[in-house]
Amino acid sequence: MNTLSISKNKKIYFASDQHFGAPSTDSSKIRENKFLEWLNYIEKDVGALFLLGDLFDFWFEYKSVVPKGFVRILGKLANLSDKGIPIYFFVGNHDLWMENYFITELGIPVFHKPQEFNLNGKSFLIGHGDGLGPGDYGYKRMKKIFINPISKFLFRWIHPDIGVKLAQYLSINNKLISGDDNIKYDGPENEIIFQYVLRKQKEKSRDFYVFGHRHIPLDLSTEKSRYINLGDWINHYTYAEFNNYNLLLKTWKLTND
Repeated sequence: MNTLSISKNKKIYFASDQHFGAPSTDSSKIRENKFLEWLNYIEKDVGALFLLGDLFDFWFEYKSVVPKGFVRILGKLANLSDKGIPIYFFVGNHDLWMENYFITELGIPVFHKPQEFNLNGKSFLIGHGDGLGPGDYGYKRMKKIFINPISKFLFRWIHPDIGVKLAQYLSINNKLISGDDNIKYDGPENEIIFQYVLRKQKEKSRDFYVFGHRHIPLDLSTEKSRYINLGDWINHYTYAEFNNYNLLLKTWKLTND
């Protein structure tokens, strides 16, 4: 288990599913500016920051090339990391080909699976959320293909200008990847990540479960724990804030809104 203790005047923040780069560069810039304003706002009291995946709508690390853009976001994350603020990144289904760029350039550890954390004495299970729970077999099969070393090796031989455009097209138009056909809430019994949470809670009791992926802000309770889904920064602009006692799901609005 990862253990983190921060001072009582600091807070721990969680955000997920920004999907920067989609559906177009211009529309993405607006959302990037909102997220950058939020990062500037939390800087005054952030003790740790958890980014739970799909920060980019597509990300692939060639040997010496990464997708261009997102300079202000990456620069701000580097600035926070350089100031000694712990930042943790969890790979999502849109940036699952992330490898060591965040680690070497930004000092941000990257996780490919859910992780347990003890945050100021409270137990958390944290992850992106894709491929968890019952069903969703089409995506699970596709993910196995995508993360296969042979698949990554073959894709790396495609010229970046072609590879990035192809991946961006699939990211938006392939429903298994985008998940656009499943962004609706049909009750806790149909929430597959929540069903995963219920199963994990029976195996081991935890205080909080925090995930993304669903693009729906959710706060659901079990008998002894809570499940928070962080929503997204496309329609909801939601995030979670842990104040050492409680985990709060909040919505960010521009100061001039």
